[in-house]
Amino acid sequence: MTMDPREAARRFARTWQHGWTHHDVTAILTLYAEDAVHTSMPFRPPHHGKAAIADYLRAAFAGERAPVVRFGAPLVDGPDAAIEYRVTDGPATLAGCVFVTFDPSGLAVRTRDYWHET
Repeated sequence: MTMDPREAARRFARTWQHGWTHHDVTAILTLYAEDAVHTSMPFRPPHHGKAAIADYLRAAFAGERAPVVRFGAPLVDGPDAAIEYRVTDGPATLAGCVFVTFDPSGLAVRTRDYWHET
């Protein structure tokens, strides 16, 4: 099945927004191919595969209490998308952007984040 990259990007943003808000790692993992690679920040080592991505997500969510998560409208060019996001959890605010490359079925095969927390 081939998925339109624009629909894949909208699904990615919706699912991440809901998944992050509720710390639903299982929902977020449905967005990724088995051998996907995720990099959180440019100088951190990448997470290879869904199991490593799941471990990263659980660790990242562990310190959060009640995040308010908002993802913007994706910008899409071919199989690639850029999506801004903002997360507020108590006094902390995190603003960032995720870059995603989708396979023909609409699963993320490569993602990388750039973000800053105040």
